[in-house]
Amino acid sequence: MKGIDSSFLRTLCSLRWLATAGQGATILVATWPMGLALPQLPLWSGVAALALFNLYVQIRTRHWQGDVAPATAFGHILVDVTALTWMVGWSGGIANPFGSLFVILIALAALALPARWTLAVTVACVVGYSVSALFGIPLPHGPYDPMGLHMWGMAANFLITTLVVLVFSTQLSKALSARERELSTLRDRFTRNEGIVALATHAASVAHELNTPLATMTLLVDDIAEQPESAPFREDMETMHDLLAQCRQKVLALAAPANDGNVMAAVSLAHVLEQWRLVRPMAELGCNDDAPLQLEVEPAVGHLLQVLLNNAADAGQRLGQTRIDLTLGIEDGQLLGEVRDYGPGFDTAQALLPGTLFGSGKPDGMGVGLALSHATVERLGGELWMRPAPGKGARVGFRLPLQEWETRQ
Repeated sequence: MKGIDSSFLRTLCSLRWLATAGQGATILVATWPMGLALPQLPLWSGVAALALFNLYVQIRTRHWQGDVAPATAFGHILVDVTALTWMVGWSGGIANPFGSLFVILIALAALALPARWTLAVTVACVVGYSVSALFGIPLPHGPYDPMGLHMWGMAANFLITTLVVLVFSTQLSKALSARERELSTLRDRFTRNEGIVALATHAASVAHELNTPLATMTLLVDDIAEQPESAPFREDMETMHDLLAQCRQKVLALAAPANDGNVMAAVSLAHVLEQWRLVRPMAELGCNDDAPLQLEVEPAVGHLLQVLLNNAADAGQRLGQTRIDLTLGIEDGQLLGEVRDYGPGFDTAQALLPGTLFGSGKPDGMGVGLALSHATVERLGGELWMRPAPGKGARVGFRLPLQEWETRQ
């Protein structure tokens, strides 16, 4: 473990304010109502020094994010050990019932710090307790029984220890739970990205193998189209030619090296929809009139849109519905899109947008499309969501910042 969460220092800061207030209240109660002649200047100096240090820490940690070095946390605890040694030494030494508060500092270190730093805190606490015991000033005599004062001090010490352990353990548990969720998300994303890299490598090799048969099929289709046949036949052959050209274009794009430093050319949304209509001629695609179809986007965004449209077409095909509604727009420098199908909808009890490869919810699906869509949205700093549509069907939308693509050009 190379670092600890900065929330540990913020928790220490909160506990330090509690300790400062408790020390001040103890000095006041012991001096006036109980009549003990405590050394005021050393004790109040210790309280003031700890309060000033904590104010500095609170200002600094307010802007801290992520992890901090264990040495930094050890330095903060060492200040607490020094302050406690000073306060206990000037208020009874080994006879002070609050000397056991050194154990709380060891417990806090054991819960948050690595083993060797916990050992260092333990050594510092043992040294601090020994110094306060050997060189501490005994409590002055007062009107109250010394044993009774010690017992009341032990009771107060127990309540303080209980409160500190409860507060700190609760906050630490929340921080650890948040860290576990973050690690789980990163682990799933790493696994998915590894699969995407392997898939891309395999796709590049397959693309080289498919290029030759696609070129041969294109030549054969051209030869057949030149023969005198009926007009519908020629139209079908022209459609096949366009489809083969599109397949070959995609294969060449897969075969292009990904590490040559070149940025792939942008494509317009209108071109993306035109290619999709060519592949899905039976689908009835409706788009809003003010859609920015001339907007040029990254090819990955075009692939994302085609994946969502294909999923919508497959969902509607299960119920014999061919209609698909597409809404596109620009708002606050972001591209907004939503695809609405008229299929059977989805089960709200299941994960709506699986982010893993090969986990398709369709019987004949490979589970690659949505996983790649997730990767594209995350890489561009966008958002992907799925909601139920009125009646039947589902609405899948995305939000992508335009500046992400503009800065790449």
